[in-house]
Amino acid sequence: MAFRIKNREIGPGYPAYIIAEMSANHAGSLEHAKEIIWAAKEAGADCIKIQTYTADTITLDCDNEYFTIKSGPWQKENTMHALYGKANTPWEWHKELKEEAEKAGIDFFSTPFDESAVDFLEELGVEFYKIASPEMVDIPLIKYVASKGKPIIMSTGMATLGEIEEAVKAIRSQGNEQLAILRCATAYPAITDQMNLATLKNMADIFQVPVGLSDHSQGAIGAVAAVLLGGSIIEKHFCISRDIESPDSFFSMNKEEFASMVSDIRQAEKARGHIQYGPMKQEEFNLVNRKSIFCSAPIKKGERFTPDNVRVVRPGYGLEPKYYDRLIGSEALCDIEFGTPIAFGMFGEK
Repeated sequence: MAFRIKNREIGPGYPAYIIAEMSANHAGSLEHAKEIIWAAKEAGADCIKIQTYTADTITLDCDNEYFTIKSGPWQKENTMHALYGKANTPWEWHKELKEEAEKAGIDFFSTPFDESAVDFLEELGVEFYKIASPEMVDIPLIKYVASKGKPIIMSTGMATLGEIEEAVKAIRSQGNEQLAILRCATAYPAITDQMNLATLKNMADIFQVPVGLSDHSQGAIGAVAAVLLGGSIIEKHFCISRDIESPDSFFSMNKEEFASMVSDIRQAEKARGHIQYGPMKQEEFNLVNRKSIFCSAPIKKGERFTPDNVRVVRPGYGLEPKYYDRLIGSEALCDIEFGTPIAFGMFGEK
């Protein structure tokens, strides 16, 4: 069930793979995009992700009712074509950004939105791909990406179980089993109480692939909870500062917030640990603070044990309390001083 990216195993039992999504947060500046790459590395991200499209490859330059943005956070851009023209990462930047990521020591990949983007990324030597939630229904695109034989991380925002099944089947139809799927709430920002992270385990059970969260919510609680619920991949939009305006900055994490989230995830992974019963190493010292059976009044050899001369008290140097009923009414085989822990060999059968 493990998923491999480059030389990194991703799946249950491995540290979560944390992706910083640059998206439009470069704000139209190549230098700022490079700065984001280094900041993401410093904040603890394993990977930086960009998006590969132009306004013309993702939509039509049309302003009729179908292409007009009528509500939501991007309404001021008026049309989809205008929005994507502003938000896209220029293709001529990609090579430099990939090289910058290699210098920073952080993985680099992208989300293609049409076949021409896939061809471009193949020429660039990108080693794995992302499928965005809205593109989950673009089965021809998914098949084309899968045909390249490289690992795929696919978001499932808005998708029904049937739609996820169709997309997974499309990938596997190309002989590609290198797949992880992400729970996602496609809202900006997403509302925490509608994230339904309990779905993670169900997706993992059904599709037998690593799962994770593409998180558009504000704060780190969703990401940390997802890891505790079995998520192996976390994707979060990343910016240097929300004061640098871009189409995505308002719901993105800044460097300090991202670093704090990474720290919380790593601590959560340690707390999750593994299945264990019995005392942990840190508890062994406190075993003595359990209760046990002690002599609570001097007892002479031959005298009977009664509630008046033995009690169940702390600390835990004597017999376990489960032997109390067996002890009461039996005969002492030796003299026992007040405050002595009761042990086998001090009493006979009733």
